[in-house]
Amino acid sequence: MRLPVTPRTTLLRELRDEVRRSYRAGRVIVAVDGTAGAGMTVFADGLADVFAEEGTSVFRAPMDGFHRPRGERHAGGRDSPGGLSFDSYDEATFRRVLIDPFRNGATMPSAGFQLAAWDVARDVPAEARWVTGPEDAVLIVDGIFLHGPTLRGLWHWSVWLEVAADFAAQRVTRRDGTDPDPTAPVDNRQRAGQGLDRRDSALSHAASVIVDNTDPGHPRRLYADFC
Repeated sequence: MRLPVTPRTTLLRELRDEVRRSYRAGRVIVAVDGTAGAGMTVFADGLADVFAEEGTSVFRAPMDGFHRPRGERHAGGRDSPGGLSFDSYDEATFRRVLIDPFRNGATMPSAGFQLAAWDVARDVPAEARWVTGPEDAVLIVDGIFLHGPTLRGLWHWSVWLEVAADFAAQRVTRRDGTDPDPTAPVDNRQRAGQGLDRRDSALSHAASVIVDNTDPGHPRRLYADFC
């Protein structure tokens, strides 16, 4: 089904077409990254929709489905920025049950893969559901830290969503009930943890495209000034 023409879908189609100019067939993995509250999940869902409207088999995998158990994530304390930055995801499982078999499906379409391995809300393993896809398919992953040094090499193409800190805090507040003040002490783990990761790996500059998603209905592509 063809989506309506709006500023949002127009940009999403432009990004889809950019991916297709480089990757016309086969298995393609796309990442949507940003700080908490940047709107990664909704943006990634929209990108999946515009791939689907051209007839592409597209799969979605939020990184929330590959968290470590809460005890491991909070081993250094619930407020530890390093725990957020370095201990959030079970990257080994992510590669083993999703990335590797998805890539292998380009030559072995019967290879199954899992789109989630951990139920973060219940803090228990997710029910194992193995899915398959055709030789030509797109996987879109969303989450924070996807352009960190241990994950950035997995993506064929990627987006970094840029949002002002106060807007991001307001979105997280609506979603999680946290303090809307981005400088509030209670939000130090998110702020410091993501800042640590940004300093270490220059996240936005590792992305294929940077998008200002402050207004989700009117996202704008940004062009970094490297002069």
